[in-house]
Amino acid sequence: MASNNETHHQLFSPMTSDRPSAEPPSRSFERVIGTGSCAASFYWEPQGTASGEIFDPEALTAAHKSLPFHTRVRVTNPANGRSVTVRINDRGPYIDGRCLDLSRAAFRAIANLETGVLRSVRYEVLD
Repeated sequence: MASNNETHHQLFSPMTSDRPSAEPPSRSFERVIGTGSCAASFYWEPQGTASGEIFDPEALTAAHKSLPFHTRVRVTNPANGRSVTVRINDRGPYIDGRCLDLSRAAFRAIANLETGVLRSVRYEVLD
């Protein structure tokens, strides 16, 4: 996992949409600056986020306890190989063993929603 002392370049632009699109983004410019694994869950209820945004369950976003807001993270479900890139816009989860709380859309991209919690995901912090 990236330390809090690392510099993260923000690639998010206010004009960029976090909504799922038909075409996956190009990965040619992405550099991995940190990795880890943990359990991941999802949330879906519209609410305010720690970044000040209104949470959109259909946007590709996630909560993390310490990564800077707007950091991009690629999350992979090792059970099926599916990945999704999310933008950190909230804090949490506050349940032992979990380090990511994905939006409903992000979780759906890598697992069946009925799963509820993935015991292990791999994540890559992107530059």
